[in-house]
Amino acid sequence: MTSVFLHPAPAVAVYMTLVFLLALALKDNSIADIAYGGAFIVATSAAVWRTGLVHPRQTLVLVMVAVWGARLASHIFIRNRGRGEDFRYRKWREEWGRWFVVRSYFQIYMLQGAIALVIASPALAVMALPGRPLGWLDLLGLAVWALGLTFESVGDYQLLRFKRDRANKGKIMTLGLWRYTRHPNYFGECTLWWGVFLVALGSPGTWWTVISPLTINYLLLSVSGIPMLEKKYEGNPDFEEYRRRTSPLIPWFPRKGRGGG
Repeated sequence: MTSVFLHPAPAVAVYMTLVFLLALALKDNSIADIAYGGAFIVATSAAVWRTGLVHPRQTLVLVMVAVWGARLASHIFIRNRGRGEDFRYRKWREEWGRWFVVRSYFQIYMLQGAIALVIASPALAVMALPGRPLGWLDLLGLAVWALGLTFESVGDYQLLRFKRDRANKGKIMTLGLWRYTRHPNYFGECTLWWGVFLVALGSPGTWWTVISPLTINYLLLSVSGIPMLEKKYEGNPDFEEYRRRTSPLIPWFPRKGRGGG
């Protein structure tokens, strides 16, 4: 199992260190979010460099990871352009004081790189040992991945358009996919990694990579995803009503509003 990370881990560490140095120069740790998707591409590419592409499953997984990582990085770059440092990072900059540089390196960049390696583990396992010929499980995994990517992409696009309309300033997004789940983009990300895991099951001994979708589910549901984002809107009457009516993650029809509307 540890051999799966032999080449990807150093490659990701170097990549995240370079991103950290750039962030110091720019005085903006928000670029860690942009670099996150790239870390998966770096990890998977390092695994490919070690083994080469000798099986269709390797090519399939490489494309799945690259498409997702490039889309996520480009979306966050476009979303963050001209906005300055994200409120989370500004808060840590103030709280960490003289330990800011050290804590930023380890608690943002190295931690994010380590998380990326864990989540990318199904792809890395496939690169190490691609397994039997492609079959129905690969097709199912690709379909689940495509569903997740669609939810994440469309949800991100809808929210970006909503926020760019000045008439929506201070309003809560409740349209499109956001009518059926408070976090369609998070649902998409959780779903697509279940898809990658299903593809990885075509390789021998990859059952342990279930840690990938379980980790991303846990992080988005309980740590840095939904809890951190929704805390920002606590006490907002419109958001509280939206939260009461709308599923937190898995898309479902909204509950009826007050008065039966």
